[in-house]
Amino acid sequence: MAARTRWGIAGYGWVARDYMAPGIAAAGGVVSAVADPSPASRARAEAAGLAAFDSVEAMLAADACDLVYVATPNDAHAAPVAACAAAGVPVLCEKPIAATVEQAEAMAAALGDTLYGTAFDQRHHPAHAAMADAIAAGDIGRPVAVRIVYACWVDPAWTPDGGEHDNWRADPVRAGGGAVIDLALHGLDLSERLLGEPLTDLSIQLQRRIHDYPVDDGGMLSGRTASGVLFQSHVAYNCAEVLPRRRLEVLGDRGLLVATDTMGQTAGGTLVRRCGQSGAEMPVAFDTATSPFAAQAAAFMAAARGEPHDFSMTRDLALMQLFDRAYTEARRWL
Repeated sequence: MAARTRWGIAGYGWVARDYMAPGIAAAGGVVSAVADPSPASRARAEAAGLAAFDSVEAMLAADACDLVYVATPNDAHAAPVAACAAAGVPVLCEKPIAATVEQAEAMAAALGDTLYGTAFDQRHHPAHAAMADAIAAGDIGRPVAVRIVYACWVDPAWTPDGGEHDNWRADPVRAGGGAVIDLALHGLDLSERLLGEPLTDLSIQLQRRIHDYPVDDGGMLSGRTASGVLFQSHVAYNCAEVLPRRRLEVLGDRGLLVATDTMGQTAGGTLVRRCGQSGAEMPVAFDTATSPFAAQAAAFMAAARGEPHDFSMTRDLALMQLFDRAYTEARRWL
């Protein structure tokens, strides 16, 4: 039996522990090591039987992993990615690429030939893959618009793990912004995946309406692709979790695809197609057992083996630059 691909994790927070690590295991890999400056996080990793290091450099020097997943706060992405590039170790880095576009550009320049992927897990969700296939097959005709609602509740006191880590997502330096930089890039990237073409125009309206922190707690984005498909997305940290808050629609001139509760970290949700002539609604089948994290881990391991893939720093940096221009303008009025 072939040895399983060993993953190192930089930043052993709740997303890495609760979602990516199980996703790696489900995809046939194994988490072998963790790099985290927090003694508590290293102790948690060691209790789980993992090798623990205080830096990515030390983890790489020990030859403790074959691939690295970076899940540190946004402003701490650059150093782990640069270390992986120097060691020639493929690296999958959480979105956004970095807290600022300047950091992202520096990361791109440092990569060389090292395989890099931004962890846009939503492009790997089986429901979204099924949507992309249906659109490409012409099932809804010519695409007209993408519409997204992707929201949650993150108040100033929120903590994912009983206080071990603070809510850095509301820190303008570590996060680079608030709800919009955290959530909106998923939808922007997913739109490009579904349509097979990039966005060329983007504008953003921000709000800081409910939560008392120095970053946006909601935003509305609108844009269009070069061929004229419209894009709209509402993202928020001020939407109660019990309310409908995860919906993705792609409208075509002959029908509508609607995915409900697919945007997020878990498997499942529903996907239906409505006929533009009769209005009849039909379910669209997809793999409801595989999480977007598991699908993403499988895709990145395949890419590391040299198989065809769609991970691209060039594409992701172009999206980050488009986003940064609109976000910078929007924050002038916040």
